Amino acid sequence: MIERFADRLARAVERIVAYALVLAVLVGFANVVARYVFRAPILGADELQIFLMVWMTFLGVVVVTWRRIHLRMDLVAERLPAVVRGGIRLAEALVAAVLSALVLGESCRYTARMFEIDRRSDALGLPSWIAHSAVAIAFGLMGLIAIYRLTRRAAGGPGT
Repeated sequence: MIERFADRLARAVERIVAYALVLAVLVGFANVVARYVFRAPILGADELQIFLMVWMTFLGVVVVTWRRIHLRMDLVAERLPAVVRGGIRLAEALVAAVLSALVLGESCRYTARMFEIDRRSDALGLPSWIAHSAVAIAFGLMGLIAIYRLTRRAAGGPGT
């Protein structure tokens, strides 16, 4: 049940990222036309593209983590016995859970600070916590994925 829900969520996130990419390209194209044809660049277009890229990157990494399609150097590991490969995957999940928790904590503190001081972007005046929260959300979700895989493994399932 969790697997199906996570797969559907990953597909939805992929669509959101795809739409954000289209929007970023359109904003970039419109800004180029405005700048070079009309000699009047769109104020904040670059900033909006940066916000979109941050969110696309961090949402995308959650999908990649769930699907296990991140870049790996596993040429040697794939030739090891299954027990050793399982140990490596267990170690990966443990490290991922710990590092995700550390980054999540720091990111939440930083995002909260940006919210408290009401820091805003220069051109558009967008609250900075919006972009910074992408890091917290992504590492929180990656940590949940790692914990889910660890608990599946502990229960004897194919979790990692």
